Amino acid sequence: MKNSFSFISPIEIHFGEGLLNELISILTAEKFQNVCLICDPIVLKLGLVNDLKKAILEKGLNLKILDEVEPEPTVEVAQKLLDEVRKQAFDIVIGVGGGSALDISKTVAVLATHDGGISDYLNLTGTKKLSNKGLTKVLIPTTAGTGAEVTDIAVFNTGSSKDVITNKYLLSDYVIVDPSLTYSLPKSVTAASAVDAFTHAIESFTSKSSNPFTDTLSKQSMERIFKWIRVAVWDGDHQEARRQLSLGSLEAGISFYNAGVAGVHALAYPLGGQFKLSHGESNAVLLPYVYAKIWPSCIDKLVEVSKVIGVFNENHSNRDLARKVVTELFNLIEDLELPTSLANYGVTENDVDSLTDNAMKQVRLLGRSPMNLSRQAIHEIYSNALKGNLTF
Repeated sequence: MKNSFSFISPIEIHFGEGLLNELISILTAEKFQNVCLICDPIVLKLGLVNDLKKAILEKGLNLKILDEVEPEPTVEVAQKLLDEVRKQAFDIVIGVGGGSALDISKTVAVLATHDGGISDYLNLTGTKKLSNKGLTKVLIPTTAGTGAEVTDIAVFNTGSSKDVITNKYLLSDYVIVDPSLTYSLPKSVTAASAVDAFTHAIESFTSKSSNPFTDTLSKQSMERIFKWIRVAVWDGDHQEARRQLSLGSLEAGISFYNAGVAGVHALAYPLGGQFKLSHGESNAVLLPYVYAKIWPSCIDKLVEVSKVIGVFNENHSNRDLARKVVTELFNLIEDLELPTSLANYGVTENDVDSLTDNAMKQVRLLGRSPMNLSRQAIHEIYSNALKGNLTF
C-alpha cells in the first residue's frame, strides 16, 4: 500500500430514478436564463429529453437544443457545435446521452470562454492550455458505461486514432445519473457499454496510480457489474439490473478519474479511430487479450478480482487464479455475443503495424500499465486479438 496518495471528487452527484426536479432546482437556484441542451439525434427521437424540455420551458427559460452529435465524434463535428455555442449567450450547457454527447458538452462548455479551436487543446498535438471552467455544466448519461459524466477528459476521433483534451476544468458542476434513461437501450449497446465500465474498473484497479480509495470503488464496481451485466443484457426490462449497472458505471468512473486507465484504452484508441468502432466495442474485444499479456505483472490484484467476480478457489495458486480471471473476461465477452476477434471488425494482418504505431503514441495511458508494454508486446496483443487466440 502506498504511504501517500491523492483522491479528488469535487462533483455534485445525484443518483436515482426520476430526478428531473433536481435539475430544475439547479436551474432556478442558480438563476440561469439561457440554456443549451446537447444530445444526439437518437436521444431526441426516443423522447428522453421531452420532459426536461417541457419543464425548462414552463419555467420561462430560453432553451436551444443542439443534436448534431455523432457517435465517436470527430474534432470537426465538435468544432461545429462549439462555433454554434459561441454565437449565443448561454449560461449553462446540459449534456444528455452517451460518452460522445457528454464529451462534446463539457468541451464546448469550457471552450466557449476560450479562444482557438478544439484542435488547439488536444493532448498529442495542441499547444494551448485551458485557463478557466467556462460555462456551468450538467451531465446526464443515458448509458451505463461511459463514466464521462465524472471525468476530466474528452475523447475525439482524429481518423487514424483518437486524441483527448484532459484538464480539471472539464469536470462537470453537476451530474444526474437516472437509471431509467437506460431502460430503452438495445442489447448490444447495453453489453458494450457495461463492458466499457468494467474495463474502467479493472484498469483503474491494476493501474500504477491506484490507491486504497480507488481500489475500494473499483472492486465494488467490478462485483456489481459482473453480477448484473448478463441479467441486464438478456432481460432489458430488469430495472434492478439496469440500476446496478448505472451505479457500477458511476463507481468505475470516479475510480478511473483518480487512478486512470491504461493498456486496454491505449490499444482501443487507434482501433476505434481507424475502424470507426464505439469505445465500448474497442475495449471489449481487446480486454482479455491485454490482460493475457500483462497478468504476470499484477497477479496479486487479479487474485482480488477473482474474489469479487466469484471465481476464487483457495486450492488454486495465485498464478492460476490470475489466468482464470483472464479466461473469465474472455468468456464474458463471448456470453454477451460481442466479437472476440478483431477480424469481426474488418481488421487484417496488414493493419497490425499501423495500429501498433498509433498505440505507442498513447504514452499517457501506457505509463499506467502494470507491465511496460513494448512495441513487440503491443504487436503481439493485436495479433492474438486478430486470430481470436487467447494465449498466456
